[in-house]
Amino acid sequence: MTTTPDPAAAVPDVALLVKDGCHLCADAIAVVDEVCTRLGVPWRAVDVARDPVLAERHAEEIPVLMVDGVQRDFWRIDPLRLERLLAAGRP
Repeated sequence: MTTTPDPAAAVPDVALLVKDGCHLCADAIAVVDEVCTRLGVPWRAVDVARDPVLAERHAEEIPVLMVDGVQRDFWRIDPLRLERLLAAGRP
């Protein structure tokens, strides 16, 4: 018996940790939105001001790109690296 891969399992969880007043965050949002929109991958921005643990852990690294719960980039998001990361987990 063969199993069919679950298409939902192949969709990466992309989160961008941001904060108000961060000029690098605005740039990162534009990069993540462009790459994820082009690839059809949903993503979300997470305001670290709403989560004290994240704010403390990443205080000096904002913005931070998380893919499937793993930190993949910070400060400046590389669009080519993001595209490779997202494409690697797809059939």
